[in-house]
Amino acid sequence: MKINEYIESGVLEAYVLGSASEQETKELLYLKAKHPQISEALKDLETDIEYIAQKMAVTPPPGTWLKIESNINEIIKARESDALTIDMPYQDRPRESSRTRKSSQFVEIEAESGHMRIRKIWRWIFAGVFLLGKIFLACAIYFYIENRHNEKEIDLLKTEIKNITANGR
Repeated sequence: MKINEYIESGVLEAYVLGSASEQETKELLYLKAKHPQISEALKDLETDIEYIAQKMAVTPPPGTWLKIESNINEIIKARESDALTIDMPYQDRPRESSRTRKSSQFVEIEAESGHMRIRKIWRWIFAGVFLLGKIFLACAIYFYIENRHNEKEIDLLKTEIKNITANGR
């Protein structure tokens, strides 16, 4: 097996991303120990992936770390209090509400997003377009009725003209 072909086969990428099979991993580690080119290519690939990850990273909103830290501290305190209440008989234990249990299991993160502003704007735009549609519909119905009325009037005038011209001759 040629080393360059092995490097370009995609096994190194699969290994770095964690999707390589057990057999591929064993083979890679064996060849890595034997061939310095594989070790170097693996190091370059890890560096490239780390660089890409750093460039594509999204900065969390300010205050997120403090929220996470306070929630983790609550979880730790809840676990410590659970450890203390284990020795107590079941009847004497203080009862936890389901709300406190849920909040100790999950860390809630709230972030401000520009999407909400866009959605609010689109809501007003949609309401305006809807209102204009209703106005245009009312105008179309009005002008349709007026047009029918005018056509009937024109037909009446035509018959009167025919009657006048027929009687006048």
